[in-house]
Amino acid sequence: MNNNIPFQTIDWSVIPKTVHPGESGTAWWQTIQFPGLRIRIVEYSPGYLADHWCKKGHIVHCLQGAFVSVLQSGENFELSEGMSYVVTDDLSTHRSVSATGVKLLIIDGDFLKSSV
Repeated sequence: MNNNIPFQTIDWSVIPKTVHPGESGTAWWQTIQFPGLRIRIVEYSPGYLADHWCKKGHIVHCLQGAFVSVLQSGENFELSEGMSYVVTDDLSTHRSVSATGVKLLIIDGDFLKSSV
């Protein structure tokens, strides 16, 4: 399998948004998929609470607004514009909450698979 990605630009204004209802609120995803790599712009509405606990690894960068990443262990991490987090698959089960809405850049893929 060829995982080489040639240089290219992404015009997010032409990438369609898909709707993902949360337990409360809504998420909109714009997704680019390559072999073993997914890049998304994700927006959460005010009052958003994810409808599931996620075990997947991500690199998440907050572009606008703020949100809380809630770990199943009970820890909460608030991120605001300009902040990021990174986690490997299966290491920290988490879900997102946003009181005021947020816009995120999220990157995930095979490179974040756990070696445990």
